Amino acid sequence: MAKKAKVVYVCNECGFESPKWMGQCICGAWNSMFEQKVTEDAVDDKRRRGGAASGAAGGKRARAIPLKSVDASPHKDRIDTGIAEFNRVLGGGLVPGSLTLISGEPGIGKSTLIMQAAANFAARIGKVLYVSGEESEEQIKMRADRICGEMNDDLLVLAETSLDQVETVVEEESPGFIIIDSIQTMFMADIDAAPGSISQVRACGNALMRIGKSRNIPVFIVAHVTKSGDLAGPKIVEHLVDCVLSITGERNAELRILRSYKNRFGTTSEIGAFEMAENGLIEIADLSKRFLQGADERAEGAMIGAAYEGTRPLLFEVQALAATTNMNYPRRTSIGFDYGRLNMILAVLERRVGLRLSDQDVYVNVVGGLHPDGTSTDLSVAMAVWSSVKGIVWDKDMMAIGEIGLTGDLRPVQNADKIIREAVRIGFRQILLPASQADTIRDALQGKGAGADVTITGVRRLADILRR
Repeated sequence: MAKKAKVVYVCNECGFESPKWMGQCICGAWNSMFEQKVTEDAVDDKRRRGGAASGAAGGKRARAIPLKSVDASPHKDRIDTGIAEFNRVLGGGLVPGSLTLISGEPGIGKSTLIMQAAANFAARIGKVLYVSGEESEEQIKMRADRICGEMNDDLLVLAETSLDQVETVVEEESPGFIIIDSIQTMFMADIDAAPGSISQVRACGNALMRIGKSRNIPVFIVAHVTKSGDLAGPKIVEHLVDCVLSITGERNAELRILRSYKNRFGTTSEIGAFEMAENGLIEIADLSKRFLQGADERAEGAMIGAAYEGTRPLLFEVQALAATTNMNYPRRTSIGFDYGRLNMILAVLERRVGLRLSDQDVYVNVVGGLHPDGTSTDLSVAMAVWSSVKGIVWDKDMMAIGEIGLTGDLRPVQNADKIIREAVRIGFRQILLPASQADTIRDALQGKGAGADVTITGVRRLADILRR
């Protein structure tokens, strides 16, 4: 049913509102009142976002304001989580009023990472409200004792699934940081559906956004994942939040990768590295050296590649294995590298370079569990496959980057200069990259007094380096 609009009179000079027309406004202006129709919203309408700047909260009439008058300073002042790798992925720290969604498989370390950040926040800044719908207070305390040690009174825990009750506690305690673990266990009383359903997850996401934005409190939401690794629940939650994080890794291995897929306040595709230990997650500052462990002695089918993830260059080993197939159709398997690009590179190797692969099963693996984005790894994959088929071993101080086109030519890659500087720092002395970037990067290294003993080779076509 449509709401009935009422008429108010607004001063064109000062914005004063009056239920009746006035010849002279309280500001002293004459004949400045104009008629405006207004539809009042309910004061307790929880569907409204309630932007503090526009005055839309508390049932007030929404009003547009000049953009230059908006105070953006709260979003500039980041909150340090006390974990450098976590800060990196977030874009420099927590933003007041931001809503962050973090997902991952059960037991991968989501709750551990957030508990460490919560303990740091409570020790240095203020109150933290940790809401768990999956564990009891005793279970949370056992984990906190293991990873945080001594805690103060500002780390509050609440075992509750009713988001209405959670909002009541927020009003009473006024925390500076809220954690919801997990949103699939939360429900609102006015929604007639089970927790975890699409309608409940959507309603709870809207409510948490309203709480965080109206009170300028950073909110962290833990979410489950499906068997395919995607976020469970409706996509609307991903659209509502400001940042989407995912933590991945093999449960039988120690390495954990935290990746940002969406960030309104920072760089997307940023990654942070951690090592799972008995007392929690430990930061890995030099991730490239961690990925290159064991690559000192180069073997057949191995090559060093690189990618630029977020704001950091990463070097890693690419391994390939080609074996004669007994099937009518050779098998192609890729771990950590895009399957479609692998098939494309194999086709280029066969057509442009003359490498026979129609009777070969080909397996490619990016060592360390990394899934690099972009196309900078193309050349290293091609060289690893060539090495396996031909039985040759590339020099251990050689690395390669470059995108391969269907014509067999090498295309430039983004941030190649930063990748090369990282390679030189680690100790690589033979670097292959697209010819269009070689001269510029060589001059830049020499201008900074580095790379005197580094050989930078520009490659125009894939056949130029493989047939030499």
